Amino acid sequence: MRSPGFVRLLRQVPMLNRQQRSQLLAALRPAIGLDSVCETIEQARPAPLSCPDCGGSRHYRHGVTRGLQRYRCRACNRTFNALSGTPLARLRYREKWLDFSTEMLDSRSVRAAAKAVEIHRNTSFRWRHRFLGGIRHDQPERLTGIAEADELFLLESQKGSRKLDRPARKRGGVAQRRGISREHDCILVARDRGGQTCSFVTGRAAVTARQLHRHLLPVLDPDVLLVTDGHRAYRSFARQARIAHAFVNLRLGERVRGAVHVQNVNAYHQRLRSWLARFHGVASRYLPNYLGWRWALDGERIASPEHLLRAAVGIFHT
Repeated sequence: MRSPGFVRLLRQVPMLNRQQRSQLLAALRPAIGLDSVCETIEQARPAPLSCPDCGGSRHYRHGVTRGLQRYRCRACNRTFNALSGTPLARLRYREKWLDFSTEMLDSRSVRAAAKAVEIHRNTSFRWRHRFLGGIRHDQPERLTGIAEADELFLLESQKGSRKLDRPARKRGGVAQRRGISREHDCILVARDRGGQTCSFVTGRAAVTARQLHRHLLPVLDPDVLLVTDGHRAYRSFARQARIAHAFVNLRLGERVRGAVHVQNVNAYHQRLRSWLARFHGVASRYLPNYLGWRWALDGERIASPEHLLRAAVGIFHT
């Protein structure tokens, strides 16, 4: 629209009645939301960008698509923008992403978020896991000082699967065997006294020393003191990795021995379990996404919808 025509329209705004002004604001809201989203993304991933197909850094501007600057790579001739190669690529309705991020910060269910943002429930589910696909990788690099480790077990779930490898359970059901078995997913949580937390889905049944070497060893500082319960897998792991280790014997009723206890990590378990309960069952294949989501909220890593949007495209500290 040319400037004179736009100026004439602006002069007519004060003459609108209340209902017309409401209609005008409703018409402008999507455009305002799209501008906010595009500005947040381009600030999080400023130029120069590299081509997601060939990795080349030589490109030139090639128009604007849905509010984002588009580029064409000189090497492979492909076009891309700031979202290319991220979990949010090719998703639609960008103007609603910040509103949806607000719903995620409130830990709303798929259907509740869909109703609030006015999208389909399937779109809400897809967005949730696209957003969490980047957030799940935001974990501390190292646990230092005194680090506690313990497992949390959840009943294995194939919720949403078209084909089951076992008979279906009614309303979630219960395990057929007593105690911990391969019917349970094992979630390993390690947390130091500074509040830094790492969590992993190690597999089914009780954790093994091999799984501890794979998941826990890379995040432990060499000088850390690892505190656990008396599970023999931890003792074997600590001995092989040459890590200082102390444990409490819960079977004998020992809970605390000076600074040696696992109350910090067990409190995190309780918060995680109660938070997961609002979703009425989480499919096992999506557990890593929910663990990253919980850590982002519990560790106050994400405090605003803009932060959540940056984390979704893999930018955590801007």
